[in-house]
Amino acid sequence: MIGIISDTHENEKSTQKAVAVFKERNVDFVVHCGDIISPPMLEHFKGLKMKFVYGNNDGEKEGLNEKAKELGFEEITDEREFEHNRKKFYVYHGTNKNKLDAAIKSNKYDYALTGHTHIKMDEKLGKTRVINPGALFRTLPYTIALLDVEKDKLEFVRV
Repeated sequence: MIGIISDTHENEKSTQKAVAVFKERNVDFVVHCGDIISPPMLEHFKGLKMKFVYGNNDGEKEGLNEKAKELGFEEITDEREFEHNRKKFYVYHGTNKNKLDAAIKSNKYDYALTGHTHIKMDEKLGKTRVINPGALFRTLPYTIALLDVEKDKLEFVRV
């Protein structure tokens, strides 16, 4: 099971609730689709295996990466590709819609994980299932997502 979160925007209380859900559900790892905002926010994810990408509001890139390294997380990048359970993933915040659309239309990916709009989404576009977990800022309800890759089952969770 993969946890998916985006647009935490320094909402510490809801981020803590999300982390509790991820730990309770025993996720393999969590993907953060961007807009972490500040390095101290990374502390909330201690104890989880994480994959982060930058969002358009992540101005402190150097500080975020220093903190990520200190906490033992992978380097934070603008976009990311990885494989899990023989499925290919693409992660990008979504700031440049054309870039996201090109990745989806390439048919290289089984899943594209994104954020930016603060609107949860689960849509199949060609070969690619596009998932936006929602946000923990400027939208209600606040949501995260849990993806069971083996069963191709997605669950949105309110936090």
